[in-house]
Amino acid sequence: MNELLKVAANSVTVDGDTIGIKHLYTERRVTPLNLYLRQVDEATAREAIVDYGQAVKDLAATNIFPGDMLLKNFGVTRHGRIVFYDYDELCLLTDCHFRELPRADHDDEEMSAEAWFYVGENDIFPEEFIKFFGLQPNVKEVFLQAHADLLGVEFWTKMQDRHRTGEMIDTFPYRQSRRLRKT
Repeated sequence: MNELLKVAANSVTVDGDTIGIKHLYTERRVTPLNLYLRQVDEATAREAIVDYGQAVKDLAATNIFPGDMLLKNFGVTRHGRIVFYDYDELCLLTDCHFRELPRADHDDEEMSAEAWFYVGENDIFPEEFIKFFGLQPNVKEVFLQAHADLLGVEFWTKMQDRHRTGEMIDTFPYRQSRRLRKT
């Protein structure tokens, strides 16, 4: 108890036999998504990759941009849900500048090892995401069918606009098949 009060004095209170915690981060035991996809059958892998795209969209709906969307930064819970757990590159979605990748005028530009165009600190090029996911062809096609919009500027800028107007965007903790239905 003394250690807890020492290292988390702003978040922990003691009132008699009651301990109050104002702010707490918990972590679930998860399997990194990249490893999970290697271990499961194709149908399960396809379901997981669709949920991965939805997890990215849910983060965007809460004005969070994950920064590093590599599969290894997402995990699969014991219930098969995908969660993001790499918090070191988080930023507000509204702080990002989503851009289309400029097209080269000359072959020399395209073959250059360095960027031949200006890239600002918060510039993000969604069409480049797919190159870093490392998706196998079977799940890549499923991802593109379900979430190709994540690879374009329009999805991201529309989401930013929704946040800037104060819209509250619904996210759902359960898959559609598990939600309560009106009868």
